[in-house]
Amino acid sequence: MSRNGAEGLKLRVCVLLVGMFFSLQTFTAVAEEPGSAPVDDSYARSIVEKADKVRFPAEGFQVDIVINTSQQDTQAETRKYRVLSKGNENSVVMVTEPAAERGQIILMKGRDLWVFMPEVSQPVRISLAQRLTGQVANGDLARANFSGDYNPKVLRTETINGETYQVLELIAVDRSVTYQRVVYWVNAKNAWPLKAEFYSLSNRLLKKCSYENFQTLAGRLRPTRLVMEDALRGGEKSVLQYGEMKLRDLPDKIFTKDYLKKLD
Repeated sequence: MSRNGAEGLKLRVCVLLVGMFFSLQTFTAVAEEPGSAPVDDSYARSIVEKADKVRFPAEGFQVDIVINTSQQDTQAETRKYRVLSKGNENSVVMVTEPAAERGQIILMKGRDLWVFMPEVSQPVRISLAQRLTGQVANGDLARANFSGDYNPKVLRTETINGETYQVLELIAVDRSVTYQRVVYWVNAKNAWPLKAEFYSLSNRLLKKCSYENFQTLAGRLRPTRLVMEDALRGGEKSVLQYGEMKLRDLPDKIFTKDYLKKLD
């Protein structure tokens, strides 16, 4: 082999070794990166599905909800609702207090919402994002199906009070969903939700929510207190208290516009 040929071979070998070295370094750095999480969307979706089941049963159920809303320089307001839900796709929300609004009912089928008012002959179409009371939107009560409404991905992991949490970003599947983007903290060990941040289409932070006071409802530990705070105006918040949850065999006919007048 000529001298030039030998030097060329040595040069190619050196380039190959350097490339292998940097590839190994990159692999090691990725493997050892703290807080790294799988990027598979199916993995993220499984986390959200488990957290959905922690918040509410997948089967038919009934739950009573008390919402206390407080604002600066304004007297606190209390409203009460009864929710019937089946399979995350069908819900009925009935106003039980104040007495003047008793008889108002919201029906959800998929992402379609209607409100029935006794003084109006036909149900009126409304949106999930429309405000129900205080910091609570219609979708917060009628539809809490994060796994069906959002495309999730894991952003990172965080340690909070000694517990490991998966921090997920949820992007709305379309504009009909209650919020266009959600950042969601879920306990890696038991899928308990900790908190969430809700964003508008322009990526403006609208409100924050914390999931608190886990107690046994319908046979499982679930958050019984949700605190929703206005991120734009400090001091305004709504506290949702969940109680008297029970599993119910709910026939499909309940979740029809024609049946609304028969509900009590």
